[in-house]
Parts: sequence; structure tokens; C-alpha cells
Amino acid sequence: MNRRTGRLMRHLGAATTAFLLGSALTGAALAQSGDRADMMKQHRGGTIRLVAAAAAGTMDPQINYTLQYWQIDQMLYDGLLAFKKAPGAEGFKVVPDLAEEVPQAQDDGKTYVFKLRKGIKFSNGDEVATKDVVASFQRIFKVNGPTSGTFYNGIVGADACIKTPASCTLDGGIVADDAAGTVTIHLTQADPEFLYKLSVPHAVILPASTPAKDMGTEPIPGTGTYMLKSYNPNQRMTLVRNPSFKEWSADAQPEAFADEVDYDFGLTEEAAITAIQNGQADWMFDPPPADRLNEIGTKNANQVHLSPLTAIWYAPMNTNLAPFNNLKVRQALNYAVDRDAVVGLFGGATLGQPTCQILPPDFPGHVDSCIYTQDPGDTWSGPDMDKAKQLIAESGTKGQKITIITEDAAVSKNIGGYFQSLLNDLGYDASVKPISSNIQFTYIQNTSNNVQISISQWYQDYPAASDFLNVLLSCDSFHPGSDSSINIAGLCDKDMDGRMKAALKQAVTDPDGANKQWAEIDKAFMEKAPWVPLFNPKHVDFTSSRVANFEFSNQFYWLIANSWVK
Repeated sequence: MNRRTGRLMRHLGAATTAFLLGSALTGAALAQSGDRADMMKQHRGGTIRLVAAAAAGTMDPQINYTLQYWQIDQMLYDGLLAFKKAPGAEGFKVVPDLAEEVPQAQDDGKTYVFKLRKGIKFSNGDEVATKDVVASFQRIFKVNGPTSGTFYNGIVGADACIKTPASCTLDGGIVADDAAGTVTIHLTQADPEFLYKLSVPHAVILPASTPAKDMGTEPIPGTGTYMLKSYNPNQRMTLVRNPSFKEWSADAQPEAFADEVDYDFGLTEEAAITAIQNGQADWMFDPPPADRLNEIGTKNANQVHLSPLTAIWYAPMNTNLAPFNNLKVRQALNYAVDRDAVVGLFGGATLGQPTCQILPPDFPGHVDSCIYTQDPGDTWSGPDMDKAKQLIAESGTKGQKITIITEDAAVSKNIGGYFQSLLNDLGYDASVKPISSNIQFTYIQNTSNNVQISISQWYQDYPAASDFLNVLLSCDSFHPGSDSSINIAGLCDKDMDGRMKAALKQAVTDPDGANKQWAEIDKAFMEKAPWVPLFNPKHVDFTSSRVANFEFSNQFYWLIANSWVK
């Protein structure tokens, strides 16, 4: 059934290519020029209505690690720095946020001094102070944030915080001068990506009084244009204007046009499409179902926006559990997967590009490479089932039971069904277990759940090769028994860790040379085959006819605050 569905979806993808490309151009043309203040006078007000099949777990910005809520967090909170709220690649630019300026590195790249802007307040009315900055960085470690061991472990004192999070002080690493209004950050060594790491939601500044625990559904005061009014992951999230907000930088935190954002959970993708067409919702988070692409690409062409992504869909295999603790099995599955069929399940060639490596195209360190295909070389040419079956036979693992964990969403379940059929053809006893998107990402990370293989995605945090390779496959990202073990494959290879640390160090003085090293590291990881890379997606945003001034940032995707409703 899954292979037949794949052929149908590939046909559909080809049929809708022209419509979707035309829609993308129309969407880009919606952006309007003119003075923002004048536009605010004309268009301020109203409610934007978002929908998703499921919520994405905790709303704690220093813990949640999903694209779904990073898109929301950047409107609720601010860091010392931020990514510019601008469309396209301009969205990768780091700009000053709570800090007055982006500081120059001192002490051979190991010291940064940030001067706080005056008069910025949290939504509870308290003014942001240096003590809040110090406490927020300590809290990253106290709550065992998923990037504490990869993004922020270079701060002086971080080693002690990682060992004993509850008593974290970052002594000597974060130094506040309240009288001068400055915070100095000391690193153990230069980090060319550190300013990027300060610009993502895990480094937002929260009130010093924020408890050092996962706050879950409880709102935490922030400094953004909106504040979280309420959150029930089974029903709705509501954002309203932050009464303490006054715009200090349109680049870092623009004032929102809409008065309120309502985010409803529980609609299927099919129901979401219909709701948007009927004007009952304005946007859906989940990919539109493949069988509706032709419809919306023709009937609602002006409401479809197609954007390229630096992202990947992949199937991480648990290298510590049978049968995937056997290298030959992992390599065999890489040879066997028909990536064209999987792309078809996502919506066709217009929406996805097959890949058999980790780093996405047009990304630092990417060099075309594919070793798991009929004709190994630069690109994927087709599955090699003969090679796959030979490796499975050599592994002696036929007949073992395998459970594939997917999200309870149409595309993920369909890809899981394809893997089930393929694994059965290879001689295993495979089944699929869909789990709510609200918990699937944390579930597949926790080794206590004994997940053998799953379907997952990764979207860049910032434009650097380490954000894929080091974050997803380093020993520092593997935490057995934790929901924040982003190295889902559980591969901890000390030699590869050493190579990645060397590349990070080289990037300080020789970024081009470092990117060459990252390309080799990408190939080396694929020889170990902890993943089955599937495809690099394009993003389809389907908005209602009420939405105007749609802007897509390569960093945070739809810039909701920059749009208004008619």
C-alpha cells in the first residue's frame, strides 16, 4: 500500500509544481513597503488565529526545543541579542536586543561585554536588570536545558554547572556590574558561533525570580511584544499584548500588528485546510496533506507561500539497541530506502529533495555526497535492495521485532508506514506506533523508552555546520534517561567528538578551512550510519485571505508579528 501511495504522491507533486511555484511568487509579492508607523496606524488590531494538530509541550523557553514554539517564543521573550526579524536570509543577521549593541570580542575572542538598554520591562512591570541576566544563564543549567552542554558549555564555570546543575553559579563566567549596567561573559576559549547561540530562545532573559524548574503551562513574564495569557496544550494558547512593551528596535522585537494571537490544538490537517479556506483560521503549523495541494494551489493560489528550508527529515536509529546496534543493519536500511517514494509522501519533488547526508544544501560545510545509492557519488540515484539484503543476511538479525515511532500526523505516519513495509520486506517483524506530536519529540529522545527507530526532523538553530553535526551527534548531546537527549541515535564516538572540537576551534581563525573539515565529518558520520537521511523539505505556508504582509524568515519562518489581518 505504501509504495502505491508513493507513486500517486509523486504524480501529484509533478502535477502541482506550476501552481505552487506560482503561489510562492504571489506570496512574496504580498509584502508591502512604506513606513511601519503609518502601517501600524492603518492595520493595528484584530486577532490572528493559528491551528495545529497538537501542541509542542512545555512553554518554558529555556527547555522547549521545537520549531513550533521557537516561532512563538521570539515574540514573547528577548535575549541580549536576537536574529533580525526580517524576511529571507536577512533573518540570519544578529542584531542587538536587550543589549545596546553587538559587542566586539575581547581577550582573543574569550570575553564579551554587554551594556543593557535602560527602561525595558518584563510583562509584570519589573525593569530588566543585570541580576536577571545572571540568573537566566544560571537557569539554563539548573533546568538541564537541552543545549546547556553544547551551546553554553564554553562559559567559564559551565563544567561545574553541568556536573551539579542545582548549585550552578557560573562563577567567573557571568559577571554583572549593576552600577554600569553591564554584563560580561567570559569563555574558556573563543567560540565563533557564540553570538548565534545568544540569539536563540534558550538564551532569553527571564526575571531572576523565575523558578529553576520546567514551568510547563505556567506563563513566565517576558519582554516581547506579546505575553502568554493562557496555555492548555489540549485546547488553546492565547497571546495578548504585553502592557509593558514599548518598541526599542524593530529589527529585534517589532511591535505586533494584531492585538491577540490564538493558537488552537487538535484539528487534523484536513480540517485545518478547510478552516483556513472558510476564514475560521488564518494559518496551520502542520504541512498540508499531499492530497489537498492541488486544490489549494489552484483555488487558493494567492494564499500559498513556498519557501526553501535549511532542514532535514530523517530516521534516527538507536545505535545501542538491536538490531540497529549492528552497523550492517543501519547501512542496509540506508541502501534500501526509496527516497523518491518518501519525498512523494511529503508532497512531491516541488516540496522535497532526496538526501543521504546530514548537512543540507547551500549550508556551511555542505559538499554533495551520497554513498548509499545504486551509483555512489554526489547525489542519490535510487535504492540498492540487493546490497541491503546482502548486509541484512550478514548481520544475522532477520526476524527481529522493530517498532517505528512516528508523530500522530499524516505525513509522519505515512512515512512510518513506508518504513514498516520496507523493514518487513527485509525480513523483520515491523510495526508503527504513532504518538501525539505534543510528546513525540521528547519521547524518542529518552533512552528509558527503548525507541529503536523513529521519524524526526531538524531545522537549523543558526547557520553553522555544528548545529547539525555537533548538536545532534556529539557525546555532549547524549543524556541517557533524559527527555533532553537530542542525540537520538545515542552514538557517542570520542574520535568524532575530537574532530568536531578541532573544527570548532579552527573556525575561529579559518572558517573556510573549518567548513572543509565539517564536510569530511559529515561523510564520516554517514559511514557510521546513525541516521537514514530522507529529504530536505521546502516549507508550505497556507494562510487565510485575511492575512496581509506575509513575511518568511529563514530563521523563524512566518514572522507573525509583521502580518496583519484584514
